[in-house]
Amino acid sequence: MSPPDKHPGSSVSPLERAAAWLEGLINVERLPELPYSRLSLDPICQLLARVGEPQRDLCVIHVAGSKGKGSTALFAEAILRAGGERVGTFTSPHLERWTERFRICGEEVSGDALASALEWLRPHAEALTKEAPGKAPTFFDVITAAAFLLFRDAAVDCAVVEVGMGGRLDSTNVVDPAVACITTIELEHTDRLGTTLAAIAGEKAGILKRGRPAVIGALPAEALAVVEARAQELGAPLSRLCRELSSKVTSSDDSGVGVCLRDGSLEVEAKLSTLGVHQAANAALALAGVRRATPHWARETLAEAARAGLAAARLPGRVELLGRRPFLVVDGAHTAESARALASALGTLARRRSRLVLSVSSGKNLAGILAAVLPCFDEIFVTRADSLRSLDPAQVAAAIRAADSRAAVHAVPNPFMALRGAREGLGEEDLLCATGSLYLAGIARKVLAAER
Repeated sequence: MSPPDKHPGSSVSPLERAAAWLEGLINVERLPELPYSRLSLDPICQLLARVGEPQRDLCVIHVAGSKGKGSTALFAEAILRAGGERVGTFTSPHLERWTERFRICGEEVSGDALASALEWLRPHAEALTKEAPGKAPTFFDVITAAAFLLFRDAAVDCAVVEVGMGGRLDSTNVVDPAVACITTIELEHTDRLGTTLAAIAGEKAGILKRGRPAVIGALPAEALAVVEARAQELGAPLSRLCRELSSKVTSSDDSGVGVCLRDGSLEVEAKLSTLGVHQAANAALALAGVRRATPHWARETLAEAARAGLAAARLPGRVELLGRRPFLVVDGAHTAESARALASALGTLARRRSRLVLSVSSGKNLAGILAAVLPCFDEIFVTRADSLRSLDPAQVAAAIRAADSRAAVHAVPNPFMALRGAREGLGEEDLLCATGSLYLAGIARKVLAAER
C-alpha cells in the first residue's frame, strides 16, 4: 500500500480525511440502540476477500472477555516482544488517538500508515455498501480489516487481537487463531448478548475454533459449563485458571504486584509494574496464550520473556498511575466488579485525602459502582465525559447523596473543568482518581499529563 496523496494546499491530514469517512459508517460502539441482529460476519468476510484475506497470513492470539481482555492482550504483547517476536496488537476502544488501537512492536502506527490502510479499504467498503446497503461494512469491520492489512504488511510474527464486543459475531472472529482466550464472563451488554451468564458465555465461546487450544479465566459455573461444552464439541484443548493454570499474588504495593504464575509444570515468578491484584489473573492468561502460540520457544526463553515483559508492560487507562506526589490515577472502570478492583488497588496508596472525578455511562450499574468507590474518597466531582452516553451529573450526584456518602459532592458537567477543579489545591500527600468510563479516562490522561 502506498501513502494516500495529500491534497495540495489542504491543512487536513490524510488520517483526518479517513477518520471523517469512518465516522459516517455504522458505529456499533456509538450506537447502543443498533439491533444485535444487524451484526454479521458477512460484511467483513466480503471486505477481506476483496483485499486478499490478510488475516490468513497471521498467527493470532484472540482475546475475549467481559473485562480484562485489554490488559491480557497488552501483557501478551509485552511477553512476545521480550522474547524477540515482531508483534501486532489490535485493541479497542482508543483513549485519546485513533492510532492507539493499532500497535506494531509496541508502538502506535503512524497516522499516514493508518490512513493508507483505510484509503485502500474505502472503495471496497463503498462498493459493498452500494451492492447491499442493509449489509454494509460497519466502522468496526473496516478498522479490523485495516489492522489485518497493517500487520500483514509489517510481517509480524504474531498478532494479538482483542474482541470488540461478545465474540461470535464480532468483526475479529474471522481469524483462525493459534489460541483463543476468554478472560471473564459477567452480565454485560445484556441488550445484545443475552440476559443470562449462559447466553453471554455462548456468545464469547463463539471465538473457539475446531482443534485450536483455548485458555480461560475463573468463570462462573453457569458460564463455565457452556464454554466447556463448546470446547468439547470442537475438540479444542481447554486450560482453565484455578485448574491447569494458576496465579498467586506474592506482594502488592504502590510499585506493582508480585506474582507466581503456573501453567502445568511451568512456573514463573514475576513483578507486574501495574497496580491491582486482579491483574495477576490476566498475566497468567497472557503467559498461557503466548506459550500455546509459540511452541517453538524453549521453556527458559518463555520464562525469561515473561519476567521481562510483564515488568515492562504498561496498561493505559487501567489503574494507571500518572503521578506520585500527589498520586494521580486514571482508570476506565465501568462495571461494579472493575470498580471493586480499582478500590482494592487504591488501598495500596497511602494518602492524606482523596478526590474522585466520576462519569458513568447510561445503562451501567451505577449503584454497584458507587458502592465500591464511595468509601475511598473525601470529595467527588461528578461530570459528563460523553454528551450522548454519560448520565446527567446531577442524577449521579443525587445518587451519591442518597447513599449517605460522607464525601462532599460537586456536579461539574464539563469534564475538563471537573478535572482541573479536582486537581487544584491537592497536596503532595493527596490522591486524585478519575474513573467510571473510558471516555473520561481518555480526557483525564490528557488533562492530568498537562497539569503534571
